[in-house]
Amino acid sequence: MRLQKKYGVPHFLYVGVLFLAVLFLAPSCGKKGPPIPPVKEGNVLAAPDNVAASLEENRLTLTWTHAIDPKTAKLAPDAFEVYMATKDMAACEGCPFVFKLMEVISMPDMVYRGSLVPGFHYYFRVQAIGQDERKSGYSKTSYVDFTK
Repeated sequence: MRLQKKYGVPHFLYVGVLFLAVLFLAPSCGKKGPPIPPVKEGNVLAAPDNVAASLEENRLTLTWTHAIDPKTAKLAPDAFEVYMATKDMAACEGCPFVFKLMEVISMPDMVYRGSLVPGFHYYFRVQAIGQDERKSGYSKTSYVDFTK
């Protein structure tokens, strides 16, 4: 009552202002990211499949397939991104490794060729890319043991 008499402002108004101040100063509920366009059913790229690696001496040939499904993934890719990760013999079991983009292969090719250095474990995966920066999920990882 003393506040109301001294300043002529009801006590509940102070409580309301204090509540609004706390509400606006409270942290947000999550990390904001870039906007994601809405996805219509089937309007996505399928991940590449059947990734296979063959090694002749130190020359690698990596092949894969890609299928379009008119119901679940009807978009055709423009190209494929090939990623590689390496682990040397001294790396601990279960230690994380980082995939790096090796090359972008344009359609209709589904083959990546490169050379490998002995003494490493190599991991490969492929991702389809299409118009408007659309990307598929990653393929299953293919493994090459070149520790000889």
